[in-house]
Amino acid sequence: MKTPTTISELGISPVALGCWPLAGITSGAITEEQAVAVIHTALDTGVNHLDTAYAYGRDGESERLIARAISGRRGQVVLATKVGVYWDESGALKLTGKPDLLRRHFEESLRRLETDAVELLYFHAPAEDAPLAESARLFRDLLAEGKTRAVGVSNLSVAQMETFAAECPFVACQVRYNWLQREIEADILPWCRAHNVGVVAYEPLAMGLLTGKFTRDHVFPPDDWRRQSPLFTGEAWTRNLAEVERLRAVAARSGCSVAQLAVAWTISRPGVAAALCGAKRPDQIRETARAMFIAESFIAQIEALENGKLQ
Repeated sequence: MKTPTTISELGISPVALGCWPLAGITSGAITEEQAVAVIHTALDTGVNHLDTAYAYGRDGESERLIARAISGRRGQVVLATKVGVYWDESGALKLTGKPDLLRRHFEESLRRLETDAVELLYFHAPAEDAPLAESARLFRDLLAEGKTRAVGVSNLSVAQMETFAAECPFVACQVRYNWLQREIEADILPWCRAHNVGVVAYEPLAMGLLTGKFTRDHVFPPDDWRRQSPLFTGEAWTRNLAEVERLRAVAARSGCSVAQLAVAWTISRPGVAAALCGAKRPDQIRETARAMFIAESFIAQIEALENGKLQ
């Protein structure tokens, strides 16, 4: 049994809905009706944690869609957003740690989300335009003001997390983590475990690679961001597809899909509080949501595969 982390006090579901794809700027357009249907399906299947950000959409589309979808259901939702990344006037993504800009963006996020406060507010990414300690003190102030129940950090190194924690307590660390990409096991994951900080893993399906739906000759549309990822190019593409086939064999024996196995593995890891699963169709989040109900039965198979005892 995993040791509960501080983030557990927020009552988040182990599978969460990552709302970046709903903005329609990663893997193709999505209609407003489709996005709302995805959120409703997530809530109906036991996923109560919605994760978004100020920068998810050039005009805050993700936050606006969430507001529409959870109207009348706010009490069912553990809502998280992030500030620190934004689109400039030229349409480029920028990073900021300036307290005044972070506060301004957060206030705009609250208006978009049509709420007075969120359950979890993240510092989205490290920036060079302000000392990290100053950024952290702004989050400490927002916490004291009751505009967020808890604070998290995203994409920070261990040294940066220590600097942030010296100024503001935080309960969550959001970082990439999946079967194929395990860099955080070297330092970030152990640090979070030692400090009772819950890891919220993004890209648990490796941008869809761990769904098992791709073949070697798959061609991504021009507007798909996966065309830029090293996971999907060269020798790594071939190795990753072979690893997916290895997972597929285990999933078949376990009576689940590759995606469910991959998510179940992620949320079974000590220190991991939740996995953020993106979706553009209701059936996608309906499938991955099942991982949080069947993960316990997969542990033996997952550990055997991890230890090389199962081929």
